[in-house]
Amino acid sequence: MGKARLTELTVEHARFSLETLNEPPPPPLPVHLVLALPRPRMLARTLEHVTALGVKEITLLHTKRVEKSYWQSPELREDKIHQHLLLGLEQARDTQMPNVTLSKGFRPFLEQQLPDLLNHRRGLVAHPGMPNACPRDIQDPTLLLVGPEGGFIAWEVEQLLAAGCEGMHLGPRILRVETAVTALLSRLF
Repeated sequence: MGKARLTELTVEHARFSLETLNEPPPPPLPVHLVLALPRPRMLARTLEHVTALGVKEITLLHTKRVEKSYWQSPELREDKIHQHLLLGLEQARDTQMPNVTLSKGFRPFLEQQLPDLLNHRRGLVAHPGMPNACPRDIQDPTLLLVGPEGGFIAWEVEQLLAAGCEGMHLGPRILRVETAVTALLSRLF
């Protein structure tokens, strides 16, 4: 929170001068979210929700069940992503913009990015049918991987587990991505 002074007001715009920031933003969650690219409308809502919850690192990932056409969506334009992140920040009275990375290939992600992302982080793969339930109230740095509608395919799960991630589930219900991500973040942190 802070104070600003209105310096100019016209029919087209208002200009403010930032005077002071006297309250720090809410603390970020210790998580890097890797999210299989959802449908464009769901992506918009999910980005807003996870940003409001305090996620500062987001990787959008291509997996087998992600429609290739989703990568052509206007929702992936830098200005649209920025708009959704900004709405999430405004909701939470936060000032720290998240970083969003696009990863259009699963195998390159697995081989080139995942080892670094798992360095000093606990890797958790959310997937229906995993033997362990989602842990609660962890404060350790975490890499959270969430699949697309329909989940990761078996080979993708096997590869993520072989790379050092732990599998977990949220219970017997199959949830939409935006619901699952919100539930996971609130349960984990």
